Amino acid sequence: YRNITDKGLRCLLDVPHTSDRNAHHSLGRFCSQSFQPLGERIPSLQISSVEQPSHHFPAWNIQINRSFHTSPSLQAAPVPLFWIIVKPAQKLFAIILGRSIRKWWKALPPNKRELFKESARKNKWKILLGVSSLGVVFVMFYFTHLEETPITGRARLLVFGKEHFRELSQMEYDMWMEQFEDQLLPETDARYQVVERVVGHLSESNKDIPQVAALQWVIHVVDEPGVNAFVLPNGQVFVFTGLLDAVSDIHQLSFILGHEIAHAVLEHAAEKASLVHFLDFLSLIFLTMIWAICPRDSLAVVGQWIQSKLQEYMFDRPYSRTLEAEADKVGLQFAAKACVDVRASSVFWQQMELAETIQGQPKLPEWLSTHPSHENRAEHLDRLIPEALKIRESCNCPSLSGPDPRLIFRLNMQHLLESYKGREAPNSTKQDPSKPKLDFPHT
Repeated sequence: YRNITDKGLRCLLDVPHTSDRNAHHSLGRFCSQSFQPLGERIPSLQISSVEQPSHHFPAWNIQINRSFHTSPSLQAAPVPLFWIIVKPAQKLFAIILGRSIRKWWKALPPNKRELFKESARKNKWKILLGVSSLGVVFVMFYFTHLEETPITGRARLLVFGKEHFRELSQMEYDMWMEQFEDQLLPETDARYQVVERVVGHLSESNKDIPQVAALQWVIHVVDEPGVNAFVLPNGQVFVFTGLLDAVSDIHQLSFILGHEIAHAVLEHAAEKASLVHFLDFLSLIFLTMIWAICPRDSLAVVGQWIQSKLQEYMFDRPYSRTLEAEADKVGLQFAAKACVDVRASSVFWQQMELAETIQGQPKLPEWLSTHPSHENRAEHLDRLIPEALKIRESCNCPSLSGPDPRLIFRLNMQHLLESYKGREAPNSTKQDPSKPKLDFPHT
């Protein structure tokens, strides 16, 4: 999981979108054609089928990154290069202005301070009217820039258009290509071909969605052990081989890539950039007040840090989690239209949760993350699966055969726990209770 800010360029990218609202219909009503089962169209590559019980979870044998989110960070600055320069300049201006007000007030003689206070009391209604007018301007700006999210129809603030993101989209792509220049797998590699066929199958199955059909999806498979995948808004797909090792079957991989495609189709990058900048502009007022009211610079710095953290944890991160949940929902619908076994989607996140637990990864509270926890994500997908199964059925997909992969996972868990208890009993007297050992059998 990498962030473009490490390169000194904090940018978010947009994707081409359509203004035809008549095209935003329920996915369950539009299926381009009847599809063969995914397993027949896309042969799995050293990936076990969910239809066959197995006691082996590939995710256990890999190094799990705690921040695995399957998408690039959405916390970034405005997209145009002009705004990248202006944003720190705005904060610097607010700090200088607030500090200047504080020094000016301290330099005033006591009699002039009283005169100023008396003048403010006399003109309090004018001051209130001015502040209210400024608030009305912000409210009007917000409601005049609301648009509908493609597919879901959710109202969202969208300030930056695709023309603002096109150039930086190419810049970010060039940076990733330079970074992964020596790690890209050739098109003849079987792993590349699996990803290519999965993405092609997803895009073909959802070509009735204008935003999906408008993009040309280009595949890049990176030989990197990290469990990661992301899709740039211009349709550039990056998948790490660590993710291919982590998924248990082709259905899990299809859902993960459907989730990433949903991020691009729903224009989440542009949406997040718009919200961040709207909030940043509002925060300039509070930043000026902090530097004007605090008696010392050190206190002002602390106040500025508190203000930034409040904005981050009260607005930025919850909003990012909302976008992730929406991408999960739409990505599951994309997978359902591609005749994927959508029941495998929640199993992937349960496996990730189990892998982190076994490896002793620290569990941070969800409110500290930009993404939902693995456990909550699996529960959310479980609630969405019945609707996705109806969409799958409406697309004339073949009936699902074999047991539910969620049931297989629970049975495997039960088997592992019983095996662990059986092995633990004879050695219970020899084991140091202060150092519990988790030695699950890989059978």
